[in-house]
Amino acid sequence: MAKAPPLISFLLFSAAVLLTFPAAISSIGVNYGTLGNLPPPTQVANFLKTQTSIDSVKIFNVDPNILRAFAGTGISVVVTVPNGDIPALANGMQARRWVSANILPFHPQTKIKYISVGNEILLTGDNNTISKLLPAMRTINSALVRAGVRDVKVTTAHSLNIIAYDLHGAPSRGRFRPVWEKSILAPILAFHRQTKSPFMVNPYPYFGFDPKNVNFAIFRSPYKAVRDPFTRKIYTNMYDALMDSTYSAMKALGYGDVNIVVGETGWPSACDAPWCSPANAAWFNLNIIRRAQGQGTPLMPKRRFETYIFGLFNEEGKPGPTAERNWGLFRSDFSPVYDVGLLRGGGRGRPAPALPAPSTAGGKWCVAKSGATNAQLQANINWVCSQGGVDCKPIQAGGSCFNPSSLRMHASFVMNAYFQKNGRSDGSCHFSGTGIVVRSNPSNGACKF
Repeated sequence: MAKAPPLISFLLFSAAVLLTFPAAISSIGVNYGTLGNLPPPTQVANFLKTQTSIDSVKIFNVDPNILRAFAGTGISVVVTVPNGDIPALANGMQARRWVSANILPFHPQTKIKYISVGNEILLTGDNNTISKLLPAMRTINSALVRAGVRDVKVTTAHSLNIIAYDLHGAPSRGRFRPVWEKSILAPILAFHRQTKSPFMVNPYPYFGFDPKNVNFAIFRSPYKAVRDPFTRKIYTNMYDALMDSTYSAMKALGYGDVNIVVGETGWPSACDAPWCSPANAAWFNLNIIRRAQGQGTPLMPKRRFETYIFGLFNEEGKPGPTAERNWGLFRSDFSPVYDVGLLRGGGRGRPAPALPAPSTAGGKWCVAKSGATNAQLQANINWVCSQGGVDCKPIQAGGSCFNPSSLRMHASFVMNAYFQKNGRSDGSCHFSGTGIVVRSNPSNGACKF
């Protein structure tokens, strides 16, 4: 395996990206789920239009209330045909009725961009629905054309269980599973090429990463990199490996020219394991946004991926493990769970509550490790103070923690403030291995931790 770049240079680069990113982000899409006590669609649409640079949303149905709410906002919408409706829509008359009921009353006032015919159908194992997937895509497309609607494209979102081979070893040898490759996916790709519609995939490093190499999944250093033995290209993160495996599978069938759209990806800010934290989720999504802005991958170096982050809100109504309710960029009151530069003018939605005095209950504080370098400490300060919600004024000149004027003390103060703000979970004191949880209060005179 190839070695990762030196930690110091990576952290300096990371700090520069975090400090400059908000100005660089022009747009990004989000998945807008509705399972929970969430604000009404009209408020959501107004918030996205007036306070964020999010320019597109993807919904998991054709809810007329949502479609009406986004009318006139300029925000494009991806709608989804429920999986159970697909077999009936393989019939042309049913498809025309569906388009007449669900698209024509709203478009173009609401900018419907794509219709996703179902979501991760191949993952369901329902052979009847799978066999009707492409026929339904064709009939819905024909219904749109017949109605004179030519700016709404038809696609379907795929889980990456469609890829057969080891994604960690050789992305250039990624191939579709034989059971679907020629019979299902090749004809779907031919449809996309013919209709100039995108192949939509849901690459989630969170599902299936190596717990011994978490940093490879979340774009952090140090990590165990992967060298493709066939192309000699080095992969520093799992997301690029997933994307290039998909591209290689498409290219092997002769469809490498078909555009790829990322329908879902993200990282939860909380789960039942230490690798879920607001810091890790923010870092993951910042890197996803970089790729959406045109950074590309080793096999697609200059390609832009239209991307829909999962998701817009933490959805309290979702069943299952803790992670299921903690994928959101925002809480239900529009306050950010973490900041990835999508709020306009440095805004924060509703004003974030003031940071409470750090709790001493349980006797846990986060401080910088003795072996951390000055470059690492400064990178930690830059990152925490760029996130919002942590008051960094105490370490500025005249602040209560400015003296002693020690970079280690300043870094420890802001690292601890972030640690306290995020529930004092050990994962929120990781800071790429430069933080440590201690049991003795590090407060010094007027500087209270």
